[in-house]
Amino acid sequence: MRLHDCHNTADFRALARARLPRPVFHYIDGGADDEVTLRRNTAAFEACDLVPDVLAGVETVDLSVEVMGRRIALPIFLSPTALQRLFHADGERAVARAAAAFDTFCGVSSLSTVALEEVAALGPGPRLFQLYVHKDEGLNRSLLERARAAGFDALALTVDTAVGGNRERCLRTGFTSPPRITARSFLDYAARPRWVWGYLARERFRLPNLDGHVAEGTRVALSVGDYFTRMLDPRLDWARAEAIRAAWGGPFVLKGVMSVGDARRAADIGATAIMVSNHGGRQLDGSRSPFDQLAEIVDAVGDRLEVILDGGVRRGTHVLKALAVGARAVSGGRWYLWALAAGGEAGVRRALALMRDELVRDMKLMGKRTVAELGRDQIRWR
Repeated sequence: MRLHDCHNTADFRALARARLPRPVFHYIDGGADDEVTLRRNTAAFEACDLVPDVLAGVETVDLSVEVMGRRIALPIFLSPTALQRLFHADGERAVARAAAAFDTFCGVSSLSTVALEEVAALGPGPRLFQLYVHKDEGLNRSLLERARAAGFDALALTVDTAVGGNRERCLRTGFTSPPRITARSFLDYAARPRWVWGYLARERFRLPNLDGHVAEGTRVALSVGDYFTRMLDPRLDWARAEAIRAAWGGPFVLKGVMSVGDARRAADIGATAIMVSNHGGRQLDGSRSPFDQLAEIVDAVGDRLEVILDGGVRRGTHVLKALAVGARAVSGGRWYLWALAAGGEAGVRRALALMRDELVRDMKLMGKRTVAELGRDQIRWR
């Protein structure tokens, strides 16, 4: 299979699996414990049906939405995800350029493998910086100051990582950052010489946003679950979140909200938006899917802040269902990470183009010309 043979998310996943060493692929692909929530995140969309209108005169479709203070051309954007240069040598550079080309948000993680200043300088596209609150207060201040100075449009505070999830696939494959090649995993890496060349021939792998503060993940190999447990601050609470919002001073998002009560508290502290997310099924297994929680959260706080659905999206119809329920926009990680691994910037561009084309086609089939025309009268739950 080659990149031009990829016509949907499943195709990108298959090509990524062929190109990545086994530990790296399963890091993207896996979830926590029995991966019940991981599977549920996408399966939830199947319980909801679309009800199209006809004879609507849909020669043109406008997919743009306003979210986090920016008008973006697509109602779906790229969630912040860590360690992208492990998936392709260009990493965040490829993702940022592709997102800018489609005029949609590119999320940049605290644990990115390209410095946030460099990502911000790659083009005019909207940028979202994702903050993990570390035990190191100096690092937290540095991350906020650097993101502000680099001109990031919005800040997303991840709130669902008080402890690392039990990612058993990573335990079985021995995945760490940076990769630790052992006698057990040697063949997994040796079988992908193209990946090895891309990893070794480019600049040294590092987490540049942490320079001068944290060696773990850059010079000290550690699993992501262990990193969360050892390095992030479990004392993070609502008062701290409100203080971070005030210190940031711009559009502020809480990523990882799943309950109505927490959604209301997010509105109370002045959050611009929430991302209804369970961290891609990587944290608390057995939790509900974001789509299953979306309606009650929109009904509770949709008039007070922007509600973004994050997770499980694989198709344009998934996006339309979330928008019809009341999400302002949709975001996701795996759907573009598989494309990044499959073909770098060209892969992410192809994934975005396919998603855009699906959305335009599906909007026309739904009889809708703008995102604002979608509503709950166009959906039914089984």
